[in-house]
Amino acid sequence: MKFGVFDQNDRSGLPLADQYENRLQLAELYDRSGFHCFHMSEHHATSLSMTPSPSVWMAALSQRTKHLRLCPLVYLLPMYHPARLVEEICLLDHLSHGRFEFGIGRGASPHELDALGIDSTKAAKMYSEAFDIMQRCFLQDEVTSTGEFWQLKDYAVEMKPLQRPFPPMWYAVGSPDSTVWPARNGVNVVCGGAVPRVRAIADRYREERVKAGLRGEIEPNIGVNRYVIVGATDQEALELGRTAWPTFYENFIKLWRKHGTEPVNAKLPPSFDKLVESGHAIVGAVRTVVQQLDEQISAGGLNYLIGSFMFGSMPHAEVVASVQRFAEDVMPALQPRELAFA
Repeated sequence: MKFGVFDQNDRSGLPLADQYENRLQLAELYDRSGFHCFHMSEHHATSLSMTPSPSVWMAALSQRTKHLRLCPLVYLLPMYHPARLVEEICLLDHLSHGRFEFGIGRGASPHELDALGIDSTKAAKMYSEAFDIMQRCFLQDEVTSTGEFWQLKDYAVEMKPLQRPFPPMWYAVGSPDSTVWPARNGVNVVCGGAVPRVRAIADRYREERVKAGLRGEIEPNIGVNRYVIVGATDQEALELGRTAWPTFYENFIKLWRKHGTEPVNAKLPPSFDKLVESGHAIVGAVRTVVQQLDEQISAGGLNYLIGSFMFGSMPHAEVVASVQRFAEDVMPALQPRELAFA
């Protein structure tokens, strides 16, 4: 069983320089505490993310950590020239001494694409074309492409990543059917939602790997993201979440509300108690968190848990204490779970 971190880095109310420094200190703590990987999202024109450039933020993290793997989850491919993105990935892989990973996607919000002048109705086609060019740049020394959205003419691929042929890849899946391509290509996956849906995704992923003849190979990460607070008591943890969640929720819903729409695949409740009731937040003292996560890991068929420990207006000191409890007491209690899914 592996444990990672996911951070939207939404607007907290602090001056941005202070917010960034606090997050960098947390990354150092994750690094010392044995977390596997740090994941972040990419968002634009919204307070949901104060680090809209994943590559810049990952470059900073690469210099403040030594062991923690680093993974944008995901790069929004319609927003990048694919050859330029490959160059950034190569640079980051070398800066981190081979600790870099990356996710790919087309974007969850059409409003963010439209705000930057990108036709969101063409996002799927742009994603497909960009990924094809990226694969060619990783595998070839020279690339020519005459696509609908991007063109390359005798492009000399001067940079290659440290991890060959390319760093580990990630894909966010929303349904069992969306696992087919990542399962057959050894791509790590992360999902959300209720435990039964998570289990359906995990089972289908493993079925597709068997169909592809990959049964004996090392299994990629099959992960789920959950909001996690480990307090001194159940009540203390719950109160922390109740206080911090309204700030995060307003950041999350701000752009959707502006356009009079709602997110399709990532709905969140305005009430933190509802989030806890649904199982999307794991909150309590050590014993409570261990019990709830153990149940979700077993029922969901997971081998990777990604915790969102910092969100909204949570005080830095309280997050540090929560992460320390999780690393020192929760992780050791759950790590033997890997035997059940090896």
